[in-house]
Amino acid sequence: MRLHGLFTIATMILSLAAGNALAQSDKAKKQAEIQKVTQNSLEKFYKADPKLKEAVAKAPGYAVFTTYGLSFLVGGAGGKGLVRDVKTKKTTYMDMAQASAGLQAGIAENETLIIFKSEQALNQFVNNGWEFGGGGTAQAGVAGSQVGAGGGENVIADASYYTLTRNGLQAGGALAGTKFWKDKELN
Repeated sequence: MRLHGLFTIATMILSLAAGNALAQSDKAKKQAEIQKVTQNSLEKFYKADPKLKEAVAKAPGYAVFTTYGLSFLVGGAGGKGLVRDVKTKKTTYMDMAQASAGLQAGIAENETLIIFKSEQALNQFVNNGWEFGGGGTAQAGVAGSQVGAGGGENVIADASYYTLTRNGLQAGGALAGTKFWKDKELN
């Protein structure tokens, strides 16, 4: 009976250890995938506008997000990405969600690059992550054919904001709210 009890306890401990190892492995896989997508996105931005490479290298930090969205009068988008502090080399994994309302219609997959002009802007974005904006857009893109600055529609204090439309079509004008926050699972 004593042997059976020890076997049961040993099995429970091994199960917990294996579960923790699998969770760590899954976390590492998700982080690696986001890093891979980020690197691919940066290469597309650099190809579309070579000056961005120098701007990223000189900046205190940058963020890259891939988003998927759908809109018809009201819309929504969501995605994942990361923020890299160039000075400390620290990576913060983040989630993003957007809601919009207005005269709009479309479906798109976008890549977003945010280049921070100050450490304060970088830290505020990582810790608070809120953006709000409104404006008009008319974008069409296939395989990264369109890149543009965020103009007046996306406002992040002390940062430059670029969007690359990968696939899809969007047209119209809308008021949008965007929230970025730390991914608790991946940090």
